[in-house]
Amino acid sequence: MPEPIRIVPYDPRWRADFARLNLEWLERWFTVEPVDREVLGDPERHILADGGRVLFAVDAAGRALGTVALRHEGQGVYELTKMAVDPQARGRGIGRQLLQAAVDAWHALGGRELFLESSRKLGPALALYESAGFRHRSAPRPGSHYARADVYMVYEPDA
Repeated sequence: MPEPIRIVPYDPRWRADFARLNLEWLERWFTVEPVDREVLGDPERHILADGGRVLFAVDAAGRALGTVALRHEGQGVYELTKMAVDPQARGRGIGRQLLQAAVDAWHALGGRELFLESSRKLGPALALYESAGFRHRSAPRPGSHYARADVYMVYEPDA
């Protein structure tokens, strides 16, 4: 039986894990962009200070196995971003747990719109987003921060 995973809010002890988990997939699939380095290097300033959230999936020993963030764009609009699961922990439903926790946090924040940007290269992630109620829009998103983004999705579970 797999060990229980808890989804917990940001704590500075997992700051390095936030970067580590995201750099793993970014370096494998893409080029790490300047905006990535800024956000991953200082999530307190680039996510939390503006009313966003960073969540972690942790095991019983308190090890961070995954992470996701909500970046507040203003006026109730949030970007689901920086979602990553440790390669050794994939296939255990951790990504789905993180995604649901992020959607729940967005609701708790009174969010008006939730969107994400991704890449067609990340098929399993896109399937997860689609199954959770994210719907495709024309990409790239106006004002996109990412050169790699060729997918733009908006959360519309009832569509």
